[in-house]
Amino acid sequence: MPAYHSSLMVPETRLVGNMALLPLKTQFKGPARGDGAESDIIDEAIYYFKANVFFKNYEIKNEADRTLIYVTLYISECLKRLQKCSSRNQGEKEMYTLGITNFPIPGEPGFPLNAMYVKPANKQEDETMRAYLQQIRQETGLRLCDRVFDPQTDKPSKWWVCFVKRQFMNKSLSAPGQ
Repeated sequence: MPAYHSSLMVPETRLVGNMALLPLKTQFKGPARGDGAESDIIDEAIYYFKANVFFKNYEIKNEADRTLIYVTLYISECLKRLQKCSSRNQGEKEMYTLGITNFPIPGEPGFPLNAMYVKPANKQEDETMRAYLQQIRQETGLRLCDRVFDPQTDKPSKWWVCFVKRQFMNKSLSAPGQ
């Protein structure tokens, strides 16, 4: 069975490096704005996460797949943090903190996927990519809290937390030991 790929790539999609800058349904400030679409890359990544996380190899078919890979790896990081949270409120605070902390982007030392991503061509592209990834991180954390926390018990769902030990493509966005 092949891995799931993004279906959101259209010819007029703007690129930053070799990563697609796709529209997001978000309330957070950044370069991506929603275009009224029903689904965005974050919805797609969350929907396909449980299936894709089992793959050690992932064939990149288009630039939107690179965005999907980043969001999938970020979801893994979020789940590591959310498993330690005792309530949804604490989880939302943890996701906010994780979303705004300083993080490496393609081309910088410490970014785990430098072999697959092209570094931004100039300072403006660098700032756009950093803002876009931060916007993705903040929105993903918020949406993941909606899915992971059980409304009755206010605890993380075991059906999401069980994926903490899995590594998509044997990669992690955090440094070893974190």
